[in-house]
Amino acid sequence: MAEYFVFDIAESLLRKLASSVYEEASRAYHVYEDVQGIKDTLSIVKGVLLDAEEKREQKHGLREWLRQIQNVCLDAEDILDGFEYQNLRKQVVKASGSTRMKVGHFFSSSNSLLFRFRMAHQIKYIRHRLDKIAADGNKFGLQRIDVDHRLVQRREMTYSYVDASGVIGREKDREEIIKLLMQPLPHGDGDGDRSLCVIPIVGIGGLGKTTLAKLVFNDKRMDDFFQLKMWVCISDDFDIRQLIIKIINSASASAPIIFLAHHENINNLDIEQLQSRLRYTLSCQKYLLVLDDIWNDDRAKWIELKDFLKVGAVGSKILVTTRSSSIASMMGTVPSYILEGLSMENCLSLFVKWAFKEGEENEYPNLVEIGKEIVKKCRGVPLAVRTLGSSLFLNYDLERWKFIRDHEIWNLQQKKDDILPALKLSYDQMPSHLRHCFAYFSLFPKDFGFAGLEISSLWVALGLLGPPVGSQKLRNIARQYIDELHSRSFLEDFEDFGHIYYFKVHDLVHDLASYVAKEEHLLVNSTQNIPKQVRHLSVGETDSLSHALFFKSRSVRTILFPIVGMGVDNEALLVTWITRYKYLRILDLSDSSFETLPNSIAKLKHLRALTLENNCKIKRLPDSIRKLQNLQLLSLRGCVELETLPKGLGMLISLQHLHITTKQSILSEDEFASLCSLQSLIFEYCDNLKFLFRWAQLTSLQVLHVQSCGSLESLPLHILPKLEVLLVIRCEMLNLSWNYESQIQRLRMKFLHVENCPRQQRLPHWIEGATDTLQTLLILNCDSLKLLPEWLTRMSHLKMLHIVNCPQLLFLPSGMHRLTALEDLSIDGCPELCRKCEPQSGEYWSFISHIKRLSIGETREGHLLFRLQSRMRLKLRD
Repeated sequence: MAEYFVFDIAESLLRKLASSVYEEASRAYHVYEDVQGIKDTLSIVKGVLLDAEEKREQKHGLREWLRQIQNVCLDAEDILDGFEYQNLRKQVVKASGSTRMKVGHFFSSSNSLLFRFRMAHQIKYIRHRLDKIAADGNKFGLQRIDVDHRLVQRREMTYSYVDASGVIGREKDREEIIKLLMQPLPHGDGDGDRSLCVIPIVGIGGLGKTTLAKLVFNDKRMDDFFQLKMWVCISDDFDIRQLIIKIINSASASAPIIFLAHHENINNLDIEQLQSRLRYTLSCQKYLLVLDDIWNDDRAKWIELKDFLKVGAVGSKILVTTRSSSIASMMGTVPSYILEGLSMENCLSLFVKWAFKEGEENEYPNLVEIGKEIVKKCRGVPLAVRTLGSSLFLNYDLERWKFIRDHEIWNLQQKKDDILPALKLSYDQMPSHLRHCFAYFSLFPKDFGFAGLEISSLWVALGLLGPPVGSQKLRNIARQYIDELHSRSFLEDFEDFGHIYYFKVHDLVHDLASYVAKEEHLLVNSTQNIPKQVRHLSVGETDSLSHALFFKSRSVRTILFPIVGMGVDNEALLVTWITRYKYLRILDLSDSSFETLPNSIAKLKHLRALTLENNCKIKRLPDSIRKLQNLQLLSLRGCVELETLPKGLGMLISLQHLHITTKQSILSEDEFASLCSLQSLIFEYCDNLKFLFRWAQLTSLQVLHVQSCGSLESLPLHILPKLEVLLVIRCEMLNLSWNYESQIQRLRMKFLHVENCPRQQRLPHWIEGATDTLQTLLILNCDSLKLLPEWLTRMSHLKMLHIVNCPQLLFLPSGMHRLTALEDLSIDGCPELCRKCEPQSGEYWSFISHIKRLSIGETREGHLLFRLQSRMRLKLRD
């Protein structure tokens, strides 16, 4: 059953209604009373939403009530956004000073008189709907809860016993954990205590962390090595008193003879008596304590418990299982043991064990072959294998097996201890804002390679991010969300280069996203029925394009084409969408092949993101695009036939991200100087550009990316005072040192990527101006580079340095040991330099041996340019 994001949506709408823009506009258009009425009613409703979400399964009709609240909030946001658009239009008209534009604005559909009448009618209707729905909610007897303290349904309590003969494929993991438990670890917990070591096992739900801990706990070697063993499941709240009771009881069960003299009901003891009894129990004992299924991220609570546990003998160990890498880092005193999925061979063995009686599989070789395909969708997760295998036990119908093979796991019936409920525990534990962002992953196909900045821009366009605190940037909030999802084991194959980062979503996590988002988010194929309430749509198959044209909802906010090579080739289809879906926020037409973009695109006043990447036929854009005052992202990357940028580009005063491919040789500096919100600017395959700008001050620009601009000769760093990120890739005529060597200016640069710049024999001296800020430096395929300057070793914040395919580079600066912040050094494709950096024997080894992550002679991440192009879905030209 689909989830709703109503609390987060209501909170976002209330923030907008409380802003000065909305208050001033509502007064100016004489709808202040109605807007305040909406705000007051929504404030009351919001107070009971958390209680409603808790009780939605128990009370009949509550789910429908929540759906109605969510719909009216989203509809209200669509209507009230008209205020924001009107305000932006006024700013543009005022700044232009053009009488013609002012007259045109008066006779347009957005002039004040028409706008006032239309808004008054629509807002009154929204207020009426909200009041009625709010009144209907009174019958449910909901309580007011203002803070999200919802109790998360945990899985049932675990126990220590396991039949080892039934566990498949974890022998190596068991030996590795036992090795960690038995080896001396003199550094203790980092607080000066040498008697306590905490080893975390981390992995996604259903991966077998608890089973592995059981295998270790019941191994006979543990009985010989530890005097006392205790197993405690923590999956409910991290209550110190209850945990102490559980530990004491487990110790008593482990060694009952010791505790006969102290047999009493410890539940009646107060906390002072309990902690005394715990310390007595553990004192001078070398113990093993398993804390299974940790969800607590409150460090103060953990430290409080840990202090009680420090009385054991030297060599005592605590083994922790958790789904969260951040919790593991908080608790662990050694690096976390990251549990991987089972091999395909082991998964198949486990599947056969659950799908057949012993030996019976030999009678059904055709079913076993289908079983191999079923196992693939489990992606190494044992609980998923067990779920699908057990659903087929004693069922020999070929069509049933094919049905299981061909359908997503979220479409199959699930029992409470199956994989989807197990994964949903992690989802339920998320804060509401994170759930809303997580659901958006369902619009992309499985195994999709996400670029962090790309998904962040979409979240921003939809208003899914929380409000910035102080000077905090939205992209930093988005990165926090992604880091949190990664910490919760929802993301995999994470590659982090600082500003640029990539990841994938585990297939089973994708099933979860599809499950929770299925009523409003939809990846369309040719056979699906499209729900009338869908708001976010993604086209997943070529055959589904005509099918997607006819969906009923007129409140669609997202249309995506995420699959490489599949787009729109029909301008009439675009005209239909523009006419029908006037509340679109995101229109991604990547890989399309229409020749002209309709003038009517200007009707999409709510549009925040417009992507035309890799359209190889489009030659011009309509000048009407300048009316999209809400537009934040415009991507024209790979539009290799685009002759010129549209006139009036400078009127896009909300534009933050602009990605350009054009045949132009000269850019309008006035237009770019007017883009007061522009944060990132990408030029790619702009073959005729020799210069970007000469005098236009781009005072808000933070990211500049130039790639495959074969005629470009120089970069205007002097007009980019806030530049933090610079990527220069395959610009053969560019001399990075030109015109900047006379003086070194202080820079804010944090990320610098230089690739395929054959004229660079040394690093440009202006980089020294980023001594106090540079964090990532990537140098790739610079055939002429011969020297790294000594001033590089003064980069006090440098964390990552990658040098790849620079064959003439022979030396490292002698002061490399001074780069104390450097955590990641990779050198590859530099034969002589690699030889000098060989572990132990190389003459530079003593310079770099302190670095945490070293890769000499083998590139971990492969070619970064390939990553950039494949993840951002770009096509290379010869």
